[in-house]
Amino acid sequence: MAGSKKSKSKKTSTDDGFLMSPKIDFVFKLIFGDEKNKDLLIAFLSAVLGVPTEDFEGIEIINSELLREFAEDKKGILDVRVKTKQGKQIDIEIQILPTEFMPERTMFYWSKMYISQIKPGDTYDLLQKCITINIVDFKCTPLKLLHSSYHLTEDATGYRLTDILEVHFLEIVKLADLEIPRDENDPIVEWMEFLDAKSKGVIEMLAEKNKDIKKAYDILQIISKDEKARMLYDAREAELRDQLTRMKSEKDKGRAEGRTEVAKNLLDMGFEIPKVALATGLSEEEVKRLRDN
Repeated sequence: MAGSKKSKSKKTSTDDGFLMSPKIDFVFKLIFGDEKNKDLLIAFLSAVLGVPTEDFEGIEIINSELLREFAEDKKGILDVRVKTKQGKQIDIEIQILPTEFMPERTMFYWSKMYISQIKPGDTYDLLQKCITINIVDFKCTPLKLLHSSYHLTEDATGYRLTDILEVHFLEIVKLADLEIPRDENDPIVEWMEFLDAKSKGVIEMLAEKNKDIKKAYDILQIISKDEKARMLYDAREAELRDQLTRMKSEKDKGRAEGRTEVAKNLLDMGFEIPKVALATGLSEEEVKRLRDN
């Protein structure tokens, strides 16, 4: 009978060969922050923290919700936070835009995670270890290391005062520095190369070597074809581009203001216009206007 059948909503998809970048935080969380993909999250954590996968049995993803929080706050932190059966908390965040004071920012968010474990009246023995993993696409340290880890240790002896603090940096941008030693078969390096992959070919090579990356690639292909996910991805990319443009404009403005200030000082010191222009990179016309104002 016409009209008696209930229409079923279908998940629309497109297959134009497009592949999302897994280092966009929105995509990273779709892959690693989904309850269905805990095995991938465990494989990644095992590689970064250097502990057996068995240690993550019973792991709980604390903030698995994504679409609603993304819609509400496109500038928010799309991190993946988990809790182990033993009570340890681990926060994984991926950042592709250069962020000033990243170590200080890291310790601020680590401290919030740490102190949130207890309420007034609780005793300190309830506090459990908190781990922060930062995956960044810019240089945070001067170290010739792709992956660096930090604990609270005594300066002279290296004695570890407590194990409650652990911070990791995976600096993706350093993959381009061939002088930095790496083992191409190290799972950490493989995961970093997967996140930074510029082509399907690179990911397919990694997928042949690493079964977990093969599954991550399969998931990436599926979500890349989903129209709703694609719209959210495009929105996230646009927001990141806008932020990068604002950062560049502010930086360029700061440089211009700096050159102008130097030029004024040189003019006050009696330097000739051609020499001031040469020293500051300003045109002679610009220097003349500064002198005449």
